[in-house]
Amino acid sequence: MPDRIFIDTNVLVYLFDSDTPAKQSVARRVLEGDGGDTHFVISTQVLQEFYVTVTRKLGTPLSEREAEGATRDLASLDVVDVDVDMVFRAIAGARTHRISLWDALIVEAGQTRSCRRLLTEDLQHGQLFGNLRVENPFRALAH
Repeated sequence: MPDRIFIDTNVLVYLFDSDTPAKQSVARRVLEGDGGDTHFVISTQVLQEFYVTVTRKLGTPLSEREAEGATRDLASLDVVDVDVDMVFRAIAGARTHRISLWDALIVEAGQTRSCRRLLTEDLQHGQLFGNLRVENPFRALAH
């Protein structure tokens, strides 16, 4: 069975952020995988956040055309559709875990696909949400 890994928006954005070469390198290694049987998962939320971030928040933003192309490429991954039920589960999760609704939606989407790992720098490294464990792939860069 493949290792199911949910990838948060920030990891994908760093692929295109030339102002942070160390993080860009880590993000590239993550997406290249470990040579094993890895199944990457994202959500419609991630696609939306990605487009907005790479066109508006990078030091050197992508053009709208480049960003759309990159977003289309990402859409070839396993994409979880955020639906109404997921929103309400995330609202409950945000309250229970004291995290933002946006982070709770990411957690819910990862759990929907039975992911074991969530790669993000937005939550506490090692934190568990059921069987979903948070990993910050950039953690070593902070030390």
